[in-house]
Amino acid sequence: MHTQIPVTRGWRSVRVASVAGLALLAGLLSGSGSSAEEGVDPVSLVSACELKDGAIAATVDISVEVPSTGEVGRPVQPGPATVTVILSRADLDGLLPAGTDVVVSRAALKVKIAQDGDSADALWELGAPGTPLPADGEVRFVHSGEVPYVTFRAPGDVDFSAGELTLELRSAAATAEESVPALATLTCRPEEGGNGHLATTRVTPVSGTEEPGTPEASATPEGGSGRAAGDGITVEVPADKAEGTDPCPVEPPVGEMDASDAAQPPPGDPPRVSPMLPGNFGCAYAVGLANVHKLNGAMIINDPSRKPALLSVLAVKQTTTRLRTAPGGAYLRIDSLGSLTLPDAESTFLTFGFQPVSAKVSFENGPITVSTGNIGSPPDRIAFSTVSFRQVLRIHDVKVNGVPLDVGSSCRTSKPFKVVLNGGARYTHVFAGGELDGEVDIPPFAGCGSDGEDLDPLFTASLSGPGNRIFMNQGTTCVPSEPSTPCPPTMPTLPGTKTP
Repeated sequence: MHTQIPVTRGWRSVRVASVAGLALLAGLLSGSGSSAEEGVDPVSLVSACELKDGAIAATVDISVEVPSTGEVGRPVQPGPATVTVILSRADLDGLLPAGTDVVVSRAALKVKIAQDGDSADALWELGAPGTPLPADGEVRFVHSGEVPYVTFRAPGDVDFSAGELTLELRSAAATAEESVPALATLTCRPEEGGNGHLATTRVTPVSGTEEPGTPEASATPEGGSGRAAGDGITVEVPADKAEGTDPCPVEPPVGEMDASDAAQPPPGDPPRVSPMLPGNFGCAYAVGLANVHKLNGAMIINDPSRKPALLSVLAVKQTTTRLRTAPGGAYLRIDSLGSLTLPDAESTFLTFGFQPVSAKVSFENGPITVSTGNIGSPPDRIAFSTVSFRQVLRIHDVKVNGVPLDVGSSCRTSKPFKVVLNGGARYTHVFAGGELDGEVDIPPFAGCGSDGEDLDPLFTASLSGPGNRIFMNQGTTCVPSEPSTPCPPTMPTLPGTKTP
């Protein structure tokens, strides 16, 4: 059984400096975020961050799932973990160069794992999405991802406690090169008098045995995978994070973006549009359901129980911004380019209410534009997220009451149609993913039939028209060039289903 343990401690920053030499994730879409599971209210403490010319206030929230029990010699897997660092926009003005619109960050949290006087340190390296900087108010840098697992040689209570946290900030517009310096680095430690306690796991002997001995300690070497032996606790990166694997076996997307379906800036001064950026390559899973209004049924899109395809992303290709002090008020939009070659969907419907018809549907998608951002200033700021692309449907392998029906090889919608999905604040950014939905109007069908038989009217009458709802859920994005991001990407649940 897992226990959800949202833990927040006050932290004090003891060093803020510009550094070079650390490659960070150069740009992912961003929006609002949460540091804990929905319905959990962590306690937040605010402490001072010391700077060369004064101090700023910061809040660090830590939320992590830790198993309440474990067995000797068997892995105990904490996580996924979320570390949220909250700073004020005004304070960031003193740290970041003027004109910085989007910041990507990386958090490295040292977690002490102690049992019966022995201990080992685990390094939780977590990536944050490209966080847009609002004109005012607070800025939440939300870092999340998987963390190393732990094994023990002896029974007993194990304490997990947070130690030093290093936060590095970088412009999303910068390229992901080792020679490009970070804008600022904050090193924070728990406030004096606090122990940073996160969780306690009770480790028991393997059923039917007694395990004498002492704990065994080791820690994963910084910047690498694997483990280093110690006395009694073993901290190890899971095998699927080891070097040499390719978590994104897809090609980067190509094509042009079209953000015309995203929320546009209110009337006022024209916003500032950045030059087209190279973007940062990553991949994610997106699964969903498509309702066919006329048939009162649905089909699964990119079925997670089979061999789902990966969404390929070039994140933060362009930013569009306007300051809150400008006529029209604050506006921020971050556009990314994507592509997704979907596997065929299979479904069976009752046409005309009684005739069972099964078919496979192929999806021919154009370039995908993912836009997230916000309009206005607190307390009236509104977050938006839009995914749009053009699509053609092709129908094949049709059977009517189990009997094959030859529809030819070109039975498809007569023209491409626009798919526009909106997530509001539910889809925070391409890094964290989220839920989106929309409605499409399916065009008439053409090219259906063989041997002179025209089946276009049949499929047009059964499928074409408005009111067809689409529900999608995207998981977290893996960026292979940034080891702190969750790789391989996580598989989301189908919309409308509960997490096991």
